[in-house]
Amino acid sequence: MSPTSYDLPALHVAVAGGVATVTIDNPPLNLLDATLLPSLRRFVAQVRHDPDVRVVVFDSADPDLFIAHGDTRFITEPDTLAAAGAATVAANPDADFPTDLNLMQVVHEEVRALPQVTIGKLTGLARGGGNEFLMALDMRFAAVGTAGQAQPEVLMGIMAGGGGTQYLTSLVGRARALEILLGAELVDAELAERYGLVNRALPADQIDAFVDALARRIGALEPQIVAAVKQAVSAAPSPVTRQGLATENALLGPLFTPAAAERARELLEAGMQTRDGEIDLEALIRRL
Repeated sequence: MSPTSYDLPALHVAVAGGVATVTIDNPPLNLLDATLLPSLRRFVAQVRHDPDVRVVVFDSADPDLFIAHGDTRFITEPDTLAAAGAATVAANPDADFPTDLNLMQVVHEEVRALPQVTIGKLTGLARGGGNEFLMALDMRFAAVGTAGQAQPEVLMGIMAGGGGTQYLTSLVGRARALEILLGAELVDAELAERYGLVNRALPADQIDAFVDALARRIGALEPQIVAAVKQAVSAAPSPVTRQGLATENALLGPLFTPAAAERARELLEAGMQTRDGEIDLEALIRRL
């Protein structure tokens, strides 16, 4: 067992064989909210210095939802967003919080900068901030028939702002990024694999064994080897830059208008952030 003790709200962490398995458990919907965001930031601050962890695998306790999306109350109740931001600062007081980035971007970038290899195991749905968190990981594997990814923000009168415009472009290219960001449709596992949004689409009954075997192989390597390979790969040119993220954040801010807040309130009243509403969220949004 790792000497580091991980006792974090909304996260279950188990360490064995060089692998930390992090199960996201933030009922009822695994929202990226004022509970989950600070816990993720605290986890990153701790695991970064854990010599027993070479690989981090993120999965979900909810079979339907990996991370549903960012909490819509961040739009309707700005005080909720401010409280979440303060909580994330308290969760990692020694880390910088760049003023030109927003809360989700900061958390996602800290995850992306971990020296360990990070893997997402997607067997349910990840939209908005949930998909942006998933894209910030080093690798993603999706279950055929049950996994889905989407950036539906434009249907809500805003835009992806948790790194989504930058991460998508890096993964799938400019044209496909625009399709996903502006088309706002759910991408299934097979299409995600073809586009490069995930590493592989795997049968639902095989994904656990595949990801576990891959993580164990990497976990058995010397930590300096894992860190060196990740650092070298990360040094290759990438569309994801600090300036790009800052531009995304600067363009997002003016879209948080009273009209967008009213749209968000209507969506909450119509069933967003309920289980039935989240399963077919795109249809719910379009009905309005």
